[in-house]
Amino acid sequence: MAQLISDRRDVDFVLFEQMKAHELAKTEQYAQFNKKTIEMIINEARNLAIKEILPTNKPGDEKGCRLENGKVIVPEEFHRAYKLYCEGEWLAMAEDVEVGGQGFPIIVTQAASEYFVGANCAFMMYPGLTHGAAHLVEVFGTEKQKKLYLSKMYSGKWGGTMLLTEPDAGSDVGNLTTTAYPNGDGTYTIKGQKIFISAGDHDLVENIVHPVLARIDGAPAGTKGISLFAVPKIWVNDDGSLGDDNDVVIDRLEEKMGIHGNATCVMILGGKGKCKGTLLGEANKGMRAMFQMMNEARLGVGIQGYSFGTAAYMYALNYARQRVQGRSLLDFMNPDAQPVTIINHPDVRRMLTWMKAMVDGMRSFIYYTGHCFDIVRSSKDEAAKEKAQGLIEVLIPILKAYCTDKSFEVCTQAMQTYGGYGYTKEYPIEQLLRDCKITGIYEGTNGIQSMDLLGRKLGMKGGKPFMDLIGEMSKTVAQAKGIKGLETLSAQVEEAVGKLGEIAMLMGKTAMSEKVLTAFTYSYNFLDVCGDTIMAWMHLWRACIAKPKLDELTGGDPAQIASKKDAAFYDGLVKTAQFFGSAVLPVALGKMAAIKNMSSAAVDMLDDGYAGK
Repeated sequence: MAQLISDRRDVDFVLFEQMKAHELAKTEQYAQFNKKTIEMIINEARNLAIKEILPTNKPGDEKGCRLENGKVIVPEEFHRAYKLYCEGEWLAMAEDVEVGGQGFPIIVTQAASEYFVGANCAFMMYPGLTHGAAHLVEVFGTEKQKKLYLSKMYSGKWGGTMLLTEPDAGSDVGNLTTTAYPNGDGTYTIKGQKIFISAGDHDLVENIVHPVLARIDGAPAGTKGISLFAVPKIWVNDDGSLGDDNDVVIDRLEEKMGIHGNATCVMILGGKGKCKGTLLGEANKGMRAMFQMMNEARLGVGIQGYSFGTAAYMYALNYARQRVQGRSLLDFMNPDAQPVTIINHPDVRRMLTWMKAMVDGMRSFIYYTGHCFDIVRSSKDEAAKEKAQGLIEVLIPILKAYCTDKSFEVCTQAMQTYGGYGYTKEYPIEQLLRDCKITGIYEGTNGIQSMDLLGRKLGMKGGKPFMDLIGEMSKTVAQAKGIKGLETLSAQVEEAVGKLGEIAMLMGKTAMSEKVLTAFTYSYNFLDVCGDTIMAWMHLWRACIAKPKLDELTGGDPAQIASKKDAAFYDGLVKTAQFFGSAVLPVALGKMAAIKNMSSAAVDMLDDGYAGK
């Protein structure tokens, strides 16, 4: 059952052979995290995910949440899993020990999360949102707020959410109408409505602290006048004891396509005029606080999407190995030929290889970004930290959008592998497909990620972070050129990297011209080819490690692959990289050519041109 969430061998490859996570133990920040310790952490996360969290996934989807007497009731199976998760102190994996965390490297938390989220994303959203809210308190809270909230949130005794979205203020947060009225004693009366609030209420915890975006009465319009407030579900007295209900009312639960086990709430704040909150951070600086947390949140959503993809691929692979259907094409004319498992059919192998290429490449992409976070946290080299932070800024919108969209495609191909059975509830793929879709929508739709990449990140610091990314890819190309057997692949990736640099210059120039609207109609296309090229880089990097090890194991004799431990694994990495270079990368080059054409048809079309009235 364990392999049906993730490929542990590839997790270890990326952690230790590609990213060399164990070398973080050389830093003061992560001195205790040697390879043995990291392996133990992943083993424990994997066991908890498989044995306790995965069995809650199907019941959570089928039962969903319900609203009774103003309280949200989650599926009863969630309670034991949540208790064990909190007892293991997994909620604050990466936080400092001083605030109740475990101090794990970010890259290690990503590997653990791959199992947790792949087991049940809807369940994991409860502690995930609590972590994000607690981190806001940790970074922006007063000493009193930290004393009242932090330990109980990081322990999972209390929950947390994020109240941003309103009916007329979704992506345009600056249009919100929730208002905060000063009470004169350091508290504010909060009035407003919030929608689409994941984990807005639930019975896993005794209290929930809601970070709420609101405008102080009389503050400037737009995002400049937005502040952030800590609004507990139940008021917390100065001594830490719980007081009265805080007039935070769940109006209804949304009926959704997926993630049924997570309560998505419409919430009324201060309907009776008795909702109180305290300022979290500075007045009118709420959006600044949110942007500081955005990289972490969008990385988390990218991991969510990816985890659906890797689970779907593992299920499809397992099914293809077991499902017997049809004769081999080589024996198609033989009436006495026995049926074979569908993994023997070329079209199924095409789908599986494509899914593996996506999943493996995304794992490396995500872990690499986590490694950049770890450099920022642990390095004493200020130049290295600045470079890593710049790479993070460029990579995050690409990672969030590309990994969630490609993972949805992986889920689609996994369903296709199952055929008609995949479309039924008898197998897990249809749930994974439904659940995955939201990841491309929330925490900033993927179109907004592309606008962020083009409008903010591409030209950041005169374009240096983006050029640093190009430079890192070029280093791997140079390394690959010296490895026998990777000549073709290295040339393919080199061509893509060079053309991406040209397209980036074109996009940046066009976005600063009178053709700005045309440029932004291609912003998602640009993000997409950035993702394709990064994936090509990751596969080339993987092949640079795998090919020499494969040759060492086999002496360069392909006949030895089946008999040597790990040889088939390394051979699979090389062949997957070659597949990506030959079957996927040429499509990316075609997309770059389309961007270069820069047609203005979409912006020139009249509104009535889309459909007759």
